[in-house]
Amino acid sequence: MSVLVTGGARSGKSSFAERLCMQRSSEAWYVATAQAYDDEMRERIRLHQNQREASGYLWHTVEEPMALPAFITRMGEDHTGTSAPTILVDCLTLWLTNVLLAHEDEPEQVMQDHMDALVEAIRMYPGLLVLVTNEVGDGIVPEYALGRTYRDLAGILNQRIAAICGEVFLVTVGIAMELKSKEYRL
Repeated sequence: MSVLVTGGARSGKSSFAERLCMQRSSEAWYVATAQAYDDEMRERIRLHQNQREASGYLWHTVEEPMALPAFITRMGEDHTGTSAPTILVDCLTLWLTNVLLAHEDEPEQVMQDHMDALVEAIRMYPGLLVLVTNEVGDGIVPEYALGRTYRDLAGILNQRIAAICGEVFLVTVGIAMELKSKEYRL
């Protein structure tokens, strides 16, 4: 089953996703999509790594800033006939940023193809897959075209993934609310 965990910056979504994995399985793969371009980001990554190590939980950490769909697919295929491992992806919006920046001069269809591949990999994964993402559309309209494109793609990606996940949590001020079971259906 796939689980989407969303919220704003510093909402507590990553901590909640980690605790969810710890509650539901004895070990997990932690897929980090961040890239350390500066000292501040390197320090953030180091702090997250230290927190995971201090938890006492068995995390298998892998950095996958671009080829996330292929990684998820491979992990599912490598465990056919056995139970697929729990995977925590933190986070989808950083993955989207990485892919967008690598393909910003290409047609929009290229981004749609990458998003399609991710949605399909998630849909096909046979184990527990916990996906962290950011709510980015609640603020002001970005001034630049690339920012508006990113905001729109993040909203579309989040909606598509939420549609295929069994559970969707919104985390705000450290409090997680499960949304999917409360969805109003027309």
